[in-house]
Amino acid sequence: MRPVSTYLETERVTLRQFAADEADLLIELDSDPAVMRYLSGGEPTAPEVYRTGLPGLLAAYERWAGAFGVFAAFETSSGVFIGWFCLRPEREGPLDEAELGYRLRQAAWGKGYATEVSAALLAKAFADLDVRVVWGETMALNLTSQRVMEKVGMTVTREVETPEDMMAVEGAELGGFRYEITREQWELRQAAAV
Repeated sequence: MRPVSTYLETERVTLRQFAADEADLLIELDSDPAVMRYLSGGEPTAPEVYRTGLPGLLAAYERWAGAFGVFAAFETSSGVFIGWFCLRPEREGPLDEAELGYRLRQAAWGKGYATEVSAALLAKAFADLDVRVVWGETMALNLTSQRVMEKVGMTVTREVETPEDMMAVEGAELGGFRYEITREQWELRQAAAV
């Protein structure tokens, strides 16, 4: 089994690559209807999706030389799994455009982890990985996710339609929003914060 490596550390959270035997972490996370509310209408992801799909997630680390992917998030002080964060380009897309996303266990909600780690991922993307723009998408009703993106400086660039496989989700008829931040916008925010 290949060793997993730390990707990023913030004040309270450690991100690292998933290991081949950690499908159960993802299965447990996605079994919570509240976690899946704006993704599947509360329906859990079928366990076989992760059991058969985990090799693809692990292969992405190789494809992008460890620079991008979906990373397991652990509370540093306790070592407890709190969810995952992603920073990754589209599969066949340019490496200077990356998606920011996350999914957290309910026990980790309301603690500022999403904002803390998202801000650190933006810094990594723009300062270390030569990313030009970071984007994220969320449902119109998912105000919590929107607030996180706004707190880290992302702004709405357009409305998006709900994907076909998410039409059962509450508020699907309202669609969602694409948020973005460019390297230049991020640099201006950093300069203003000093």
